[in-house]
Amino acid sequence: MSPRSTQPRSSFEEPAVDDPDRIPTVETVLVPVDGSEESTQAVEYAVAVADRYDADLEVLYVLGEEVVRAIERERIDGDAVAADNRAYLERVEELAADGDVPVSTMVAYGFSVERKTQHPGSVVLDVADDIGADFLVIPREPQTDEPDVLEKAAEYTLLYASQPVLSV
Repeated sequence: MSPRSTQPRSSFEEPAVDDPDRIPTVETVLVPVDGSEESTQAVEYAVAVADRYDADLEVLYVLGEEVVRAIERERIDGDAVAADNRAYLERVEELAADGDVPVSTMVAYGFSVERKTQHPGSVVLDVADDIGADFLVIPREPQTDEPDVLEKAAEYTLLYASQPVLSV
């Protein structure tokens, strides 16, 4: 008779680290931003994920409905908005550089008066598909009474993204 093992049995098996088919790969991380503190925190997480997987980082600045309407009606200067966006994206690029992560940036309107189905969530997912992003990092909860652009999009993104999503 052989002695019985005193170790509990488990159906969970750790993936072999040397088996590349079982290790998730991430090549492109997309992080949508809107200039808020929450989106900056999402960038910090995205940089960490991109660094961990040696992935590229794509940063999408999504303009909110009020800004888009004001630009279209010429109530605010589009060049001033663009300058503010550039300044924010430069700070984001510095965060990525600190993590030694390659980064690209882009800007998109989160709303359209002509295309009713265009909203921040759909813009994020469309861009994710267009660039082949395989991981998304997005802010989720408002820290103020009025949710920012991307916080409104978080639930939609979580529900409909085909990629893994980290909501921070």
